[in-house]
Amino acid sequence: MTIPHFPSFSLPAAQIAIVGLGPGDVGDIPLAVWQLLRSGRRVILRTRCHPCVDALGEVADLQSCDDLYEQHATFADVYAAIVERVLAAAAEGPVVYALPGHPWVGEMTTAALLARAQEKGLTVHVTGGASFIDAAAAALRLDPMEGCQIVDGMLLAARHHPPLDVSLPALVGQVYSRQVASDVKLTLLNAYPSQQPVKLIHAAGTPNQRIRTLSLHELDWRDDFDHLTSLFVPAQRPGGSFNDLQQLIAHLRAPEGCPWDQEQTLENLREFLLAECCEVLEAMDNEDDEHTAEELGDLLGIVAMIGQVAAEEGRFLLADAIRTSVEKLTRRHPHVFGEQTVEDMAALYRQWDAIKAQERADKGQKPKGPLDGIPASLPALEKARELQSKAEKAGLLQRTLLAEENPALAALLPSGSDAADLGRLLWQLTALAKSRGLQAEAALREYAVRFRERGDDGVMG
Repeated sequence: MTIPHFPSFSLPAAQIAIVGLGPGDVGDIPLAVWQLLRSGRRVILRTRCHPCVDALGEVADLQSCDDLYEQHATFADVYAAIVERVLAAAAEGPVVYALPGHPWVGEMTTAALLARAQEKGLTVHVTGGASFIDAAAAALRLDPMEGCQIVDGMLLAARHHPPLDVSLPALVGQVYSRQVASDVKLTLLNAYPSQQPVKLIHAAGTPNQRIRTLSLHELDWRDDFDHLTSLFVPAQRPGGSFNDLQQLIAHLRAPEGCPWDQEQTLENLREFLLAECCEVLEAMDNEDDEHTAEELGDLLGIVAMIGQVAAEEGRFLLADAIRTSVEKLTRRHPHVFGEQTVEDMAALYRQWDAIKAQERADKGQKPKGPLDGIPASLPALEKARELQSKAEKAGLLQRTLLAEENPALAALLPSGSDAADLGRLLWQLTALAKSRGLQAEAALREYAVRFRERGDDGVMG
């Protein structure tokens, strides 16, 4: 092979030059990188598994780090060993560290090497090359500036839900094995339908480039994955992400939007929020999935409207509410996200209560009583159930409502009764209250208030 000669230029004086070899075709190596590789400096490759390495052998004495992949069990250990090898070489003279693609795209060793070099007082120069993003975009005829999302396949494989907006296309790099593809598939299935069309891109930007279209559920049915394999997930039809919903609500509230939506306030949205919650519950009770999805969408619309009004009034952003929830749930699950363990559900409840008590103390709030923390707006039946549950946990129930303690009451709902039987009994009690000029909902709510105030066990004598 004839090696091309180009006009020389002033080489960087850095002790370490980190260079990118591009996506695979030797013709895509930038001139600056080519000159560094031909400069006579020692060249260390992160890996020889790159299409243009054979051509590089004619212009440089190459050393690769492939042996380190065999010596270490985790990528973190491999990358640490690579960094130390480059630093050791730099202590003897200027060195070129060459890696696939672009040094700042999907490459963990670049930042690690810069940090360690700074500690040792070594100078570093980074020279880019085209990344897999450029090659894949060209292969797909895709303009990333239109909103394409880019994520590392290994990071995606480690998640339970993809950090993606389904209304935008996504490019997943480094899907280098069937196992990674399988884990990526499972993560994507939490947000995309199994029949979602996807494209596997092999060796993008090289003469061996090929693209195969398949369904998401078929992603790991293949064995031809390698270090040059990427995955493209096209956008779903618009409207499927929370961003789409919030954009719509913001538009409705804008000056060119809808007069009704513009008039909504946090005060009058309260009744809509409660009504939508009830409609979701009704759809769930009917086990109607399509209707439940529709009503849940309406509920999310109210949530987005509340967030939009709050943002316009400078109260808070919806991201603040979501972040608070994420942080709170993480903090309250140290047995999942921390080092703690729980022996049983009783220990789990004690841990939960202790964490909540500490949160209140950290905010300077008074400790809650055992019957506190139940929203006043709850329907009376749900309020009563919550109060009974809290009272039982706190040991405040002197007697119980179990059948062996109250046979007369148990006879109204015999063992083996189902939800329909309970519903019929509640219906009859409601009818009885009505015939006596009483309102069952108000009566139960009033009794729940008295129970909380005096700590009674809820059993009438």
